[in-house]
Amino acid sequence: MADTALALPKRRVGKRSRFGENNLVGYLFISPWLVAFFLFAFIPMVASLGLAFTDYHILRGWNYIGLDNFHRMFYDDPRYWRSVQATVKYVLFAVPLRLVFALAVAMLLNTKRRGVALYRAAYYAPSVVGGSIAVAVMWREIFGREGLANFILNQFGEPSVWWLGNPDYAIWTLILLAAWQFGSPMLIFLAGLKQIPEQLYESASIDGANGFQKFFRITLPLLTPVIFFNLIMQLIAGFMTFTQAFVITNGSGRPLDTTLFYALYLYKRGFETYEMGYASAMAWVMLAVIAILTAIVFRTSSQWVYYEAQEGV
Repeated sequence: MADTALALPKRRVGKRSRFGENNLVGYLFISPWLVAFFLFAFIPMVASLGLAFTDYHILRGWNYIGLDNFHRMFYDDPRYWRSVQATVKYVLFAVPLRLVFALAVAMLLNTKRRGVALYRAAYYAPSVVGGSIAVAVMWREIFGREGLANFILNQFGEPSVWWLGNPDYAIWTLILLAAWQFGSPMLIFLAGLKQIPEQLYESASIDGANGFQKFFRITLPLLTPVIFFNLIMQLIAGFMTFTQAFVITNGSGRPLDTTLFYALYLYKRGFETYEMGYASAMAWVMLAVIAILTAIVFRTSSQWVYYEAQEGV
């Protein structure tokens, strides 16, 4: 017994040693990512949290001011609230439209027809370059005063519209652009649709179910985990929208700040007026809002997300 008791610690030490040796190679492989993460993500985030409580200016240095940046943001900066309004409007319309179009196209492509792979690639192509400057420039030209949109209107005898200069239309051009870039969620929806057993549809057809009944009673419930994932990802992306508004409005948020998205205004504060302290405070407020909204979606997911593993519970 004594010999066994003495041997146990040695055996455990040996296991720990082998564990460290076996994982050392893995740590070496991921070390470039870890170094990049700490240098370009973690350390800047910690630094920005500290800057949020200062009046740091690139040219003048910094002083600790406590919560003054947040007070100024909420009570003394009308442009801040216009950026919030523009961003919320964008998210409320762009995210649902993108998901609806993505699901509709995914269902159209979920067929066994000749050439369907070519159509999938064609529909996904806008999203490959969707966040690039080239697509934003193209969109600006389409909705310019002499662009394709006005050309089509003129063919029907309608007068030209200044899409990007009218406060009533400007943000809708960006929402339409977001809805057009549905390639990524479309592929995810398509993967989810292919996981639904065909036997369910065959059984429903035998029972006399029509297309709408199959969609609402089979497709939609079994697709809710994919909808949940796409909703979270598109919600986060919606609040972080920057490139399209920056390129199409030349970084101004015109007209009348109707396209001054939160990320664009944050950029203007940080890199045009060099108020890095104020910009850092804005960034952390946006992070808190996104985290709260994501937590709400996760919290309510148990009420509408269906998992097959829960069937027997």
